[in-house]
Amino acid sequence: MRLRLGLPKPKPTPYNLKMADRTTIKLMGLIKDLKIYVHGIPYITTFTILQNSVVDTSYSMLLGRPWLRDAKVAHDWGHNIVTIQGNGII
Repeated sequence: MRLRLGLPKPKPTPYNLKMADRTTIKLMGLIKDLKIYVHGIPYITTFTILQNSVVDTSYSMLLGRPWLRDAKVAHDWGHNIVTIQGNGII
């Protein structure tokens, strides 16, 4: 996926990732300060790259809690509506 998106080579990470099932995964690296656009809104974020050989999903990329906080994302669980308020844009 990284090559298809034309992203730089990840830098080594000094840590591993513990999954919800308590298994530990060695990370492939970090790509820091990458500019992405979500619905036309620019964000600078860091991606943690891991090999997803255990689960076959339709998700090629996930944006986690740091991005959710920076983008001021609100999820109305009752109506299943996600609102992005980052940079003053709703």
